[in-house]
Amino acid sequence: ESICYSLHWEHYFQHIIQKYNNTYKVQMPVITPHVCRHTYCSNMAKSGMNPKALQYLMGHSDISVTLNTYTHVNLEDAREEVARIQVV
Repeated sequence: ESICYSLHWEHYFQHIIQKYNNTYKVQMPVITPHVCRHTYCSNMAKSGMNPKALQYLMGHSDISVTLNTYTHVNLEDAREEVARIQVV
């Protein structure tokens, strides 16, 4: 059942991208469901979600996969976190 859902989602997602690319001059970059997993994980981590809860939701048996592979932090994220801590 989940494979069928995944294939349906992929088809729907590709349809949206094609529609966008047919409408706008600047083409949308290649975005896959896997890219969405990285974005989801990074956004949840940045929002302050408990890392163990995030690990569970991502389906990872090892927290290092969640934190070191799927969670992406940039300089601006680090600056915001330092500023948040300094306010307290």
